[in-house]
Amino acid sequence: MSGKWTGFTHEFMATELDTRGALSDIMMRLRRIGVSQEQIGAVEIALAEVVNNIVEHAYRDIAHGRVVFRARVNDTMLRVLLVDAGATLPGGTLPEGKPANIDTPLEDLPEGGFGWFMIRALARTIRYRRMGGRNHLQLTFDLIPGVE
Repeated sequence: MSGKWTGFTHEFMATELDTRGALSDIMMRLRRIGVSQEQIGAVEIALAEVVNNIVEHAYRDIAHGRVVFRARVNDTMLRVLLVDAGATLPGGTLPEGKPANIDTPLEDLPEGGFGWFMIRALARTIRYRRMGGRNHLQLTFDLIPGVE
């Protein structure tokens, strides 16, 4: 990659099946434009959490929701924008992303509560806004030049 920005857009239906295919396609395209294999894993984990939240929560009561994914990459960062027309995040803000309490007996471990903590740990910045009846979630990931 040179110092220039490059990128792509990918749009898909907000279903579990379409999400799997979309994430696979998106990861392949990120590799093609220069994101290293070592860094793809962290990006994929964060994006899978975000998109699963969109499918399960934002589009919970909407049958035919769509997700628009935009990526922009240069030598040092990856910027991702996800746009959906689903429900607004509760309170209109991002969840805190506190780690779930795992200091409990095995049968009392929580089923959820790990996603936003992981997303916040993997992305440098996360921004959310509701605009024009759509959710706009932007994540920025630092890329390490020369990692191949």
